[in-house]
Amino acid sequence: MNFFGFFVIYKNNRAHKENDNYMNIFDILGPVMVGPSSSHTAGAVRIGLLTKTLLGSRPIKAEIGLHGSFGDTGKGHGTDRAIVAGLLGMKPDDTRIPDSFSIAEEAGLSFSIGTAHIPGAHPNTALLNVEGENKNLLEVQASSLGGGRIMINKLDGITVNCTGECPTLIVHNLDQPGHVAEVTSTLAHKSVNIATMQLYRDKRGGYAVMVVETDQPVPADAVKWLEHLEGVIKVTYINGEE
Repeated sequence: MNFFGFFVIYKNNRAHKENDNYMNIFDILGPVMVGPSSSHTAGAVRIGLLTKTLLGSRPIKAEIGLHGSFGDTGKGHGTDRAIVAGLLGMKPDDTRIPDSFSIAEEAGLSFSIGTAHIPGAHPNTALLNVEGENKNLLEVQASSLGGGRIMINKLDGITVNCTGECPTLIVHNLDQPGHVAEVTSTLAHKSVNIATMQLYRDKRGGYAVMVVETDQPVPADAVKWLEHLEGVIKVTYINGEE
């Protein structure tokens, strides 16, 4: 069996741990996956997959930079193929991952892969600049933490730090009064409880990002309502299953 042999390992699907001080045995074993490494392969697939979700359309072009250990040993672990597979919509247990390059060519996804130096970044970090079929652009910096878990560190240069393991609402908006209240009241109206909320901006009165993790799924009509609010640039919803 080559390095892309099929590794069947149990996965912990809990979105939120009751107590982060305790580690579940499934956290140690890692995810169900294709490939030799939960960090370099399974995590890399999830980085690509979440990038596709955040882009909001089918990727047609991607520039992928691999930092640290990803750059040093990623090719041997299939990190490059794994990220491309994720951009194509594959999940970590998809047996087509080793063939992602040829599948990408058939699907009309052009890509380039190189090394990147990102000061202070986690050793297993990728920087993706992607373009969607609607000509929308997105830059994602994400790291693989082990066990198939990842962290989205930055979106378009703005720190966000979210895992995508639970329902997550990401709102891009102008830095103006009232947007936080609009989001929280909309979620309350839909009986959606907020687990965590993080607020970021590039400068005062500039571009802001709101990252809201919830205990319940966010209804599609709530997402659409937020998309049409004045001052809201983009709303992305991650259902916690990517």
